[in-house]
Amino acid sequence: MEQTLTHSLQRPSVLGGAMIIAGTAVGAGMFSIPVVTAGVWFSLSVVLLLVTWACMYLSGLMILESNLHYPAGASFHTMVGDLLGKGWNSVNGLSIAFVLYILTYAYISAGGSIITHTLAPLAEVGQPLAGGVFALLVGFIVWLSTRAVDRLSTILIGGMVITFLLSTGDMFTHVDRAILFDSADTQANYLPYALAALPYLLTSFGYHGNVPGLVKYYNKDSRAVVRSLLYGTLIALVIYIFWQYVIQGNISRAAFRQIIAEGGNIGSLLKQMGSVASGPLVTQLLNAFSYMALASSFLGVSLGLFDYIADMLRFADTPSGRAKSALATFVPPTIGALLFPNGFLYAIGFAGLAATIWAVIVPALMAHASRRRFPQASYRVPGGTAVIILVIAFGLLNAAAHILSLFNLLPIYR
Repeated sequence: MEQTLTHSLQRPSVLGGAMIIAGTAVGAGMFSIPVVTAGVWFSLSVVLLLVTWACMYLSGLMILESNLHYPAGASFHTMVGDLLGKGWNSVNGLSIAFVLYILTYAYISAGGSIITHTLAPLAEVGQPLAGGVFALLVGFIVWLSTRAVDRLSTILIGGMVITFLLSTGDMFTHVDRAILFDSADTQANYLPYALAALPYLLTSFGYHGNVPGLVKYYNKDSRAVVRSLLYGTLIALVIYIFWQYVIQGNISRAAFRQIIAEGGNIGSLLKQMGSVASGPLVTQLLNAFSYMALASSFLGVSLGLFDYIADMLRFADTPSGRAKSALATFVPPTIGALLFPNGFLYAIGFAGLAATIWAVIVPALMAHASRRRFPQASYRVPGGTAVIILVIAFGLLNAAAHILSLFNLLPIYR
């Protein structure tokens, strides 16, 4: 009895794992959701979020299924190389690097947009300059140490929770059902815009890089990992639906045309949110939330890219080695943000395209391969081969949607 009690006390909490998953998924990318779903509007956006959540949750379970056949902590690189071969391993590695680079660029672009927006009443600051300063500050923190990133991220997440609840709580009480359900436009057509929104929503449920770490954290306890993934992704889903309710219940569908015309960056959305806020305090809380959400996401993504580059190029963990890693991490996306300052939405879409490979298609292929190699597996994702086909089809649909959108072959709300 005493041994059982001690063991249960030492077992990591499922809630802790769920918060890791939710914290990874939820971030600055959520600012893109109301903009990219302006065409489909609230009701259909909830349906799309539910479909995306289900498929991304299943693909995470497929990573778990494959990972359980390897030593605890085995990385994506190990699993993909062993199950799918060197070719897929190279494709997977390139897609991960691309996602990290394109998101780093997106967050620099968004940082410049927010700084320009918040300083507008005081001084006129160019967005490229603001983005460059933002990148320099975050780059310095990442260069210092992982511990510095950890401590600052903890503070930022705490501040995010407080400012999110206070600002959206106020806007929640002012939701207009006529705006939320677009009652004024009786001729509106929503369904044609659904496909174009999918790749952006996929990016908002990205947590898959954490699954091998959770397998190690829970000592290969598949039940604990499954529950962590379920609760964590559900927390993200509820936050996104609430966010949609608050934003699309206060800002009219027609008003989003102006946001999209300005590039769909965070500053443009904040400007519209400020115009419907009940007072200046709410506006400042929204600004504070956007800063902290962006900084938290930027720190996490850029640290991942920093470590990836340091490992790939074998830079030493010394001040000079970390400086080389920092330059390789931040210089290319910062140059991109200086040349194309309003690429936030485009970057999120491209991240969704690349994430389709490593977070959707590759996990499904690994699950299929692992079932053939390990027929007596202790854990399998329910649904058999049909679920694997469903997830692959979802990934291919997302990839096709983004490519068709790039060539203006899909209706896009403007």
